[in-house]
Amino acid sequence: MASSSLLSMDLSPEPDLHPLYPTTAYIEELLSSHSGLAPDQRAELVSHCLARACVFGDLSVLQYLLTDQHPQSYIDLGVRDDGVGLVTLLIHGFGAESERDVEREECVRLLIMQGADLSADKAGWTPLHHAALLSPPTLISHLLTHGCSPFAVTRRNMTPLDIVTAHSILPGREDVALLLEEAMRGEGWTGGKMEEKRRLSDEKRRRREKQRSIQDTIGKTLGISSKWWGDADSASSDSESGDEEVEDDVYTPPADYSSMLVFSPPSLPQIFESLVTNFPPSFRDSQPANLLYMLARFACLTCDHTWLEDLVIGAADAIEETFFERADDITCLVFWLRNTTLWLHLLRCDNSINEACEMLGSFELLEEVINSVFVFIIRYAERRIDQLLDAALLEYSPLASEFDSIQFESEWSFLRSLTSRKKAHPPSVPSTRTGNPPTPTSLSRPVSPSPSIPSSTSLGFSSLKQSFTRARASSQATPMQSLFSDGPPPTSPADITSFLTALHTLLTLSDVNPALTTQLWSQVMYWTSCEIFNRVLTRKKYLCRSRAVQISMNVVALEEWMDQMGLPRGVQSHFNPVRDLLNWLQCLSSITEFSNLVATIQSMHHINPLQMRRAVREYKYEVNEGRMTDECVQYLTQLQKDWERHRVKLGVEALRKERDTDRDSVSSFATESQSNSGPASTTPSIISSEGFPGQHGIDMLFERNGDRPSWEPTKPPQVLGELMDSRHMLPLSFPSDPRMLSAVPVNHVFPDEKHANPLLMPDSRSSSRTSVRGAMSWRLKDRTLREVGVGTLQWVDGVRSAARWRRLAVPDEEDMRADSPDNDELHAGALMVDTHVTPLTRKPSGRSKGRPSQSGEAEERTPIEQP
Repeated sequence: MASSSLLSMDLSPEPDLHPLYPTTAYIEELLSSHSGLAPDQRAELVSHCLARACVFGDLSVLQYLLTDQHPQSYIDLGVRDDGVGLVTLLIHGFGAESERDVEREECVRLLIMQGADLSADKAGWTPLHHAALLSPPTLISHLLTHGCSPFAVTRRNMTPLDIVTAHSILPGREDVALLLEEAMRGEGWTGGKMEEKRRLSDEKRRRREKQRSIQDTIGKTLGISSKWWGDADSASSDSESGDEEVEDDVYTPPADYSSMLVFSPPSLPQIFESLVTNFPPSFRDSQPANLLYMLARFACLTCDHTWLEDLVIGAADAIEETFFERADDITCLVFWLRNTTLWLHLLRCDNSINEACEMLGSFELLEEVINSVFVFIIRYAERRIDQLLDAALLEYSPLASEFDSIQFESEWSFLRSLTSRKKAHPPSVPSTRTGNPPTPTSLSRPVSPSPSIPSSTSLGFSSLKQSFTRARASSQATPMQSLFSDGPPPTSPADITSFLTALHTLLTLSDVNPALTTQLWSQVMYWTSCEIFNRVLTRKKYLCRSRAVQISMNVVALEEWMDQMGLPRGVQSHFNPVRDLLNWLQCLSSITEFSNLVATIQSMHHINPLQMRRAVREYKYEVNEGRMTDECVQYLTQLQKDWERHRVKLGVEALRKERDTDRDSVSSFATESQSNSGPASTTPSIISSEGFPGQHGIDMLFERNGDRPSWEPTKPPQVLGELMDSRHMLPLSFPSDPRMLSAVPVNHVFPDEKHANPLLMPDSRSSSRTSVRGAMSWRLKDRTLREVGVGTLQWVDGVRSAARWRRLAVPDEEDMRADSPDNDELHAGALMVDTHVTPLTRKPSGRSKGRPSQSGEAEERTPIEQP
């Protein structure tokens, strides 16, 4: 019986309804009528094989399941594997086997054509969300046109576009992001919060990258260490929320200890050593100005006037000694120029202390310090320009092929042919002028009249045109060896403009007052013009029309640079004498009639007869070049004699006027000494009176109306001799409104990218607060200047002493008893500062600069006497 029952049992293995790698033959065999599978087993098999075909992207299996009549009755396209739909399963496989991505994409298209479910899963992710991360753009486009919405959001409110561009676009998904964005914009989408955050993040990243590029370029050009710039993120996120209209409490803080720093006179040397001498200069750091201002408030409001005087004079001496010892460090010069200007701004704007500072002469002292560091920066620029001036502006020939074959009467033709190739490219060595321009011993700057606006000459240059024609006719093709010549490229005007751009960008990014920057470039361009003029007039090799044309082209490069930097056109007026001299050299040989000579002389207002006569006397004539007639030469000689008599007359008048001025100053000195019973103060070299024309011009730079004329620099003295005075210093003027001392420049962009690397960064955040009137753009930045953190106390109290301000002190028993209700009134009064106006007279204290106070020894007492 037992054996018969065993024989009746079916011992064949059960069919595998969950094959790991299903094939068409295997599925077809199990779905056949003789397989003996129940309907539920057939459904389980088809469902499993459909999911596995989607996982592997097997197109043949998927086509069989969707098209064959046997499995079609068991197909459920809405089935989900752990909550994930069939289309999503297919999309998850993209990128695993790149050679099968095309077949996998066809599987997705087949499922969508058969009506597969495209709804979201439990987390709200649709197949389009997954496809945005994994699939190619072609499938994204197919999903967008077959039921998937680009506006579908997940449970975290994220669209498919947000998935790939949450803060920045995922690498390699740029095309997908563009496709999704265009699809959304085509349906009226204008951008959402995530898109706005993404845009701001991209702008910040680009700004940071551009800032690093700018800093690297400036560092290489000026030799600045990367430590100067500090943290790039903090520098780029510097607040620019300064408004033009600021409340009075910003300029005059309340008289409490939160707006002042306590010190004692014996500690001043240590404070100056820490805060000035050993303070590390860094980009946009205004801590010294803020701390010195708060120290001055304490000295003025609570102490004797000698405390304030010792503080201001001692700090001024320390600042001057610091940048005198580091005259070649441009970062140190720029740092102290900005901080001293801000300190002067804070003192002048504070109504509680400005009167005391005015009567002590503190403002004049700080203006002299600003003038000193201002001159040091000018000398730094002049030294760098002097190294390149000859090679870049006088020797460089932008049209070398046009002028190589020009021969002069004093040269032999066979020597010319031997040396023409060597002179084709000027050497790139710097100028032979090894001496650096000395720093002026006196900071006084006299006021003198200046020449008027030039007028262009209308004479034609027919002989010059003939020279060009001969040059073109005789010039041959460029030699092959010149195309492969070794050595560095010749020095050109681009070398000078790159240095000027780097220095101007450093001043702009360092928030140096734009009025100071404008006057600085005015002085530098005045010096450059004088040097070009004197070198051309005193070197015979430049006194010819071909060299005059070349130098004119090089000077135009400087004028274009000034236009690109947004400097007032008045700065270019310093080159008027150079333009007139170069025009005179280009046309003097073509003047053959007396009337043309008179018309030419009358059109040149910025050169005198002495200079014209010397140019004619030393002029180098080309072969077959015309000459000026004897009548014209005699007329120039007579003009020279008349001018010399006129020069002697002007010199006598100047001596007489100087003598009268000395008498008036002596009499006024005696009168003031008798009235004040003390020595009179010296006249400052800084122009700060409102009635001075240069002062009025500086004030116009800060006006809001657009009707004001363009700014003109202070006029240099009239040239009576042959050479110009390149050592003359134009007066430095400060704005009448002390608030304008805190003005900072608005960053510009190069209008033409082909000229140079764009060093100046645009900043759209300040566009609503910007004054773009005339040539100078500026904005105020007052509120952020008074931000002093606890960490800054280390520069006054020392690191150990400042550390105690960071933690709360544990009160002792006496403090606990003092906190009783009976002592509330006493504590309320103890928190008040008993301020008083320091009694001052117009008599100076007798202290001279750099020496201890002579008004008597300071008493040993606490700053605020206890009751």
